[in-house]
Amino acid sequence: MKKAMLFAAGILLLIGCKDNPVSEKIKETKQNVSNTSNVVKEMNKMGDDIKELQEMEPLTNEELKDWLPDEVDGMKRTSFRAGQVSYLKMGSIEAKYATEDKTKQFEISVMDGAGQMGASATAGIRMMLSQDFEEEDEYKTRRTVKHDGQKAIEEYRKGDNNSEIQYLHDNRFFIRAKGTNMDIEETWDAIEEMDVDDLG
Repeated sequence: MKKAMLFAAGILLLIGCKDNPVSEKIKETKQNVSNTSNVVKEMNKMGDDIKELQEMEPLTNEELKDWLPDEVDGMKRTSFRAGQVSYLKMGSIEAKYATEDKTKQFEISVMDGAGQMGASATAGIRMMLSQDFEEEDEYKTRRTVKHDGQKAIEEYRKGDNNSEIQYLHDNRFFIRAKGTNMDIEETWDAIEEMDVDDLG
């Protein structure tokens, strides 16, 4: 009996250790179960949204171009590309902004989830965003967050102060923004200055 109790205590100590592989595996398994549950919940929720999106017309290149500002957060627009996936009957646009000396740069791409193909693409993105995770090493951090009520993935590269944010606006527009020499907050500020609400 004493031996069994000592063995059980040893196992608990082993699991309790932070750097223990058994403890890490249990934590990882719990996270996977939680993420699977989130994905199932999201699938149940999004059926009606997808039907609604399928019946909508994607924004045209002209409408997307009209939405783009000439300047964001003191950075001027240096280029844009619209309609890269128009052959799939999806609306999309990309734009780049930079300070005069090019030390600070901001890129944004928008994909419209309206229409048959757009609705299918955003379904996959919603699955990705339904997960909860956080990763960090000496070079970068990557995690899911809630920002103004919307789920997003934030990635920050420590060495060069570069950041990337991905999220689905109003369950329709997939936004991916990158900031060079910009931290996460600065990149969010630039996105917010774009007035994404004006898209649809």
